[in-house]
Amino acid sequence: VIMSPAMWKWTCLVSHLLLSTTVSPLGRQQPLHPKRPFITFTGDQAEGNFNHLVVDERTGHIYLGAVNRIYKLSSDLKVLVTHQTGPDDDNPKCYPPRIVQTCNEPLTPTNNINKMLLIDYKENRLIACGSLYQGICKLLRLDDLFKLGEPFHKKEHYLSGVNESGSVFGVIVSYSNMDDKLFIATAVDGKPEYFPTISSRKLTKNSEADGMFAYVFHDEFVASMIKIPSDTFTIIPDFDIYYIYGFSSGNFVYFLTLQPEMISPPGSTTKEQVYTSKLVRLCKEDTAFNSYVEVPIGCEKNGVEYRLLQAAYLSKAGAILARSLGVGPEDDILFTVFSKGQKRKMKSLDESALCIFVLKKINDRIKDRLQSCYRGEGTLDLAWLKVKDIPCSSALLTIDDNFCGLDMNAPLGVSSMVRGLPIFTEDGDRMTSVIAYVYKNHSLAFVGTKSGKLKK
Repeated sequence: VIMSPAMWKWTCLVSHLLLSTTVSPLGRQQPLHPKRPFITFTGDQAEGNFNHLVVDERTGHIYLGAVNRIYKLSSDLKVLVTHQTGPDDDNPKCYPPRIVQTCNEPLTPTNNINKMLLIDYKENRLIACGSLYQGICKLLRLDDLFKLGEPFHKKEHYLSGVNESGSVFGVIVSYSNMDDKLFIATAVDGKPEYFPTISSRKLTKNSEADGMFAYVFHDEFVASMIKIPSDTFTIIPDFDIYYIYGFSSGNFVYFLTLQPEMISPPGSTTKEQVYTSKLVRLCKEDTAFNSYVEVPIGCEKNGVEYRLLQAAYLSKAGAILARSLGVGPEDDILFTVFSKGQKRKMKSLDESALCIFVLKKINDRIKDRLQSCYRGEGTLDLAWLKVKDIPCSSALLTIDDNFCGLDMNAPLGVSSMVRGLPIFTEDGDRMTSVIAYVYKNHSLAFVGTKSGKLKK
């Protein structure tokens, strides 16, 4: 079984039960508790794959998003509650969905693939978004998975028409004195006119409120969203931005992405399509999305380029790693897995690398870029805006660490890649997921592989 990053997250939390091998300093695998049993849960095989998993950090309860099902499990993997989400009559060509208006396309029984699963701790509910009806979400009570709401009557309620389980990533930004926000990033599958690739939405206290999932701000000219220009698809017909991971830190929300780009190889007059991994940053309070900046990230070891992002996880440095990196023990560190090369998104090579980034150093690079652009140097340099090389505009202002943009020089791209520090490579069994945490001042990383092994 190949587990998703979310499933590895839980696997690693119970690693004392599951870990069957460990890697010695010389790289040899040593058996560890070979007779200790696995704790397992098997769903209805007829329903297909598990897609996402989240753990309630307060209770230890596990919520598992599957095809046509949401499961609530105890910490020892006993089923507590099941909620059915599908199948239902649908057709992916119906937009808006037939539950809003009559659709002339033939309707057939269609599975509901879970695409996003988030715990809203403040309101004690689960946000479960699926593939039916162009991607609508249910709000389920954590205790018993009772459906609190299922907004579907406005176009903002349809988050993505993509049917793959890894196509949507959400980050909740919580407030003590106002409604929370949900930042949603999604592949658009050639439908930029329907779906923004990134947006911020309202998470209202009332699950049935009219404003649930509405854009935080929206008027005739500006909204809390980024849309891919339709012109981009004339240059790269299959263009999309694939979101691998997301998190919030300080005043910002971040997404790690993989996206196609046309480049001219050295000595060639023709362009070829490659994939570039990029970190995207937005200010939490930026309702107009003027703060959008993206910076390419990658890794290199012994002359080998690792550029195809597979997975990522945010952790703290810890005292020992912090000393070697010259940062503080509470500084944010990104643990990332890349596979070799840039060309094979769908069939990544098995050679892979585990690399770390200091988030502060990425932010410093972004600040340098903002400062140079606001001095009027260069262009916006965003790959999916290449149809228009828009020059940077000069403005006299101070750009500090928390600068959130103006209605100029945005969205903005950084041209030079930020390189991570490679700490482990695997040539035969591609690393596909990662989690990390600090234990007694040491940074520990658990990595899942293509063949289903767990490396500590």
